[in-house]
Amino acid sequence: MGELRFVRMGFGADAVEYQQAWDEQRRVHAARFQDEIPDTCLLLEHPPVYTAGRRTAPEERPLDGTPVVDVDRGGKITWHGPGQLVGYPIQKLPRPVDAIAHLRRLEDAMISVCADFGLETSRVEGRAGVWVLGDPVEQRPPLGGLSLDFDPRLTDDEFDPRLNGPEYAPSNAGQRREDRKICAMGIRVAKGVTMHGFALNVNPDTSNFDKIIPCGIRDAGVTSLAHELGREVTIAEVLPVAEKHLRGVLENADLRPRVTAGE
Repeated sequence: MGELRFVRMGFGADAVEYQQAWDEQRRVHAARFQDEIPDTCLLLEHPPVYTAGRRTAPEERPLDGTPVVDVDRGGKITWHGPGQLVGYPIQKLPRPVDAIAHLRRLEDAMISVCADFGLETSRVEGRAGVWVLGDPVEQRPPLGGLSLDFDPRLTDDEFDPRLNGPEYAPSNAGQRREDRKICAMGIRVAKGVTMHGFALNVNPDTSNFDKIIPCGIRDAGVTSLAHELGREVTIAEVLPVAEKHLRGVLENADLRPRVTAGE
């Protein structure tokens, strides 16, 4: 495939409002479909905003009525804001389209970004995105003074961490030594061209995730590069590293659909 073009839309004081970025995604998507431009990745930072994918359940939204933007990507609800590097790769895929393979390529790129900063990350079976793995359940500290055998999340499918104290908050998952997501993923493929993408937590205030059930997951949490490394990390540091790995993965990808066992 051809070269991947990067467009740095805006960061910091020039962070891009979500609606503006969404409109630009659609404009670039249409141009890519018509082969007027090459594959393009928009990179930016958003002002604070909650966005909900098509599978978001009503009970996963903020309890206090905080506004949420409903979008056409896959996945559930998440937060975007300062300290988070957001990328929207707009790439033409051959038919039949393999959206999961595209998602896996984005995960590969972000795993490599984290590795360059000295942080080991991984996938979690059945859960999109990039994760810092926690300790085995039996080695984690008790919650709220209770043995893990009495952790209500294990027996109550409707358990809501927002109603049960800060020890259950997604932003405190590291203290609980649980799995915690460092990069969220949500994509859409329309007319064979990808939209939406990834949000890598560089140094955001992760307490913003405590108002929602991030990505609909109740038994894990969120983290950031800065938190895991124990030092300040900036978007400016991460940006060229992200471009390097996105280029390496997406420009050199075999875009043909995966062959599964039995085929």
